[in-house]
Amino acid sequence: MSEWSVSRRAVVKAMLLGSAAPWVANSRAFAASSCGDHVVRIASTGSPSTMNPFATWGSFWPTVFSYDFLVGVDAQRHSDRKGFAKEWSVAADSLTWTFKIWPGMKWSDGRPATAKDAAFTYNYLRDSIGKPDELNVGWNNASGLESVESIKALDDLTLQFVTKAPTRWPIENTTMIVPEHIWKGVSYADARSTFRNESPLVGTGPMIISEFKQGQFAVLTPNKYFRAGQPTTAGVVHSFLGNADSIAQGLKSGDIDYGLGITAAQWSDLSKNPDIVVGQQPVEIRSFLAFNTLSGKGVGSTKALQDPAFRDAIGYAIDQKAIVDRALRGHADPGVGLVMPAVADYYSDLIDVGRHFDLAEAGRRLDVAGYRDNNGDGVREDKEGKSFQLELLFAGANVEIPIAAVQLVADWLGQIGVPVSVTQLNGGALAARYATPEKGGGGWDMLVTDSWLSPSPHDLLVMGSSMAVGYNNKSYWTNEKFDRLLSEVDATVDLKRSQELVNQAARLIYTEAPYIILYYPFLLDAHRKDCFEGWGSTDAISQWGYFPLDRLRPHNG
Repeated sequence: MSEWSVSRRAVVKAMLLGSAAPWVANSRAFAASSCGDHVVRIASTGSPSTMNPFATWGSFWPTVFSYDFLVGVDAQRHSDRKGFAKEWSVAADSLTWTFKIWPGMKWSDGRPATAKDAAFTYNYLRDSIGKPDELNVGWNNASGLESVESIKALDDLTLQFVTKAPTRWPIENTTMIVPEHIWKGVSYADARSTFRNESPLVGTGPMIISEFKQGQFAVLTPNKYFRAGQPTTAGVVHSFLGNADSIAQGLKSGDIDYGLGITAAQWSDLSKNPDIVVGQQPVEIRSFLAFNTLSGKGVGSTKALQDPAFRDAIGYAIDQKAIVDRALRGHADPGVGLVMPAVADYYSDLIDVGRHFDLAEAGRRLDVAGYRDNNGDGVREDKEGKSFQLELLFAGANVEIPIAAVQLVADWLGQIGVPVSVTQLNGGALAARYATPEKGGGGWDMLVTDSWLSPSPHDLLVMGSSMAVGYNNKSYWTNEKFDRLLSEVDATVDLKRSQELVNQAARLIYTEAPYIILYYPFLLDAHRKDCFEGWGSTDAISQWGYFPLDRLRPHNG
């Protein structure tokens, strides 16, 4: 569920200001559940502004319940989860992809849902490329479609992609398929901004958004035309709360059946409640320290930031395991490279090139690189003779960055003679700082934030892409060899070859160290056991689709 966006999953990011308690107490949508109404009540701290997937990244939940991906992540990982396409294949030329659409599938308004709708969705995006109102600001965006030669509906059940070069993009994109009869009259300018996509939405997913109140809730009702059969629950109320405390209290009282984005302290407390099951999900989030590697406009306070030897030495002064144990209470995997353990096909622990925590070794490497404490005041000087005083900015984009984690980094750097001041920002302010200098960014030294992209090989590596500077590439680092490897990855269909290329690129950026990956946080959630069955074999709600809300069963229902 592309940062492709600045903020990958707003559904787990607090966007409301202040306490939501007064609203919770008075909202009819959030009234206490008696289990008898068979309505699933879920809550998160996100607050989407629109249900238009062409205009925002913030509405993944709940729009993912109404719209299907053509294939998507879940369909590739799980044989029992499929999207708009029932099956797919690629020809021997590695250019021609054929997708078979579910026969007899209907939109929630009863009209046929066919390959023509899928072709319309992609061509609508593709035809916007290069226009003043190019569709590039939401989940449904034109990124990747420049690699596609043609998209055609050969008949109602057959969609064909022909790409310009081999690429896995046709099955790895996360475009939500929309009905042509609703969207064909919407201009690009409206689609990317003012078109509200008012309820009830028309989709092929199991639940249709029938009511949406910005900053409050979305009500979803079962789609009677859902291809797998109408869900057995009576519906879903997704409440957008301002803080995790409200979610935790709602779980305890029974007002909420499922809560997403709780804190480690709440998770520990809720785990002791016999009526509640807590979960921690490894996902594709990576929290990292980024260096400002610019050498021209927007440069940081010292040229040392541009030196791979300096950045590498800093890496030896950071104890990822201690951050996980002390700041995350164990709810994360220690950071290594760009690829996180959740993406098992591509993960490597880089053990042969990996750094280890050793403050003495960090100091030795700084000495060798020419960053010494020449006057004995406990603070090192750079090669221009200036004492270090680095600023570290931080803000979470998808999950909270514990200040304890940032303070640990600052303390360790201080111990090796590189003092650091810490400044906390909100997500928007931080994004403005790591924008390109041409857009007013730059001028900072280091930052800590997180990224949550898809598990596609492109998105695993995009943090090092020269094409993503000021966006997904927050360090401004560029490297021609890395870009070539990324280009090869983008033009590779074979999984084994893709793995080899990702590994090479991950090793290259690790040794150059524009980023130090701190940890891969788990997503913490909880659900009650009293009203519904079927939460999943691992008690995990998918972060890339609507599982298991398409198959939950009311107790005794």
